[in-house]
Amino acid sequence: MFMKEKRSDDLVRIEDLQMLASPLEDSVRGCRQAGEEEQDVAMFRKSDLVFPSGESLPKCWVDADYQVHHSLTHSSHGSPS
Repeated sequence: MFMKEKRSDDLVRIEDLQMLASPLEDSVRGCRQAGEEEQDVAMFRKSDLVFPSGESLPKCWVDADYQVHHSLTHSSHGSPS
């Protein structure tokens, strides 16, 4: 999968998709696609990456407490009858 680094607009080929999708990881291994040759594997902060379309990473990939926050804001506020 390719992501784009915000600062440089370079594409980054992600080496470990599980790491990318894990909200417990703040960085991911990838190879910058710059110039004619693929660069060596390096670590990239998820906060510096977006999809090639410019769309941000899903909140559930970057916020370890996403499910807690999501369930609190979407829970029923009424009492059962």
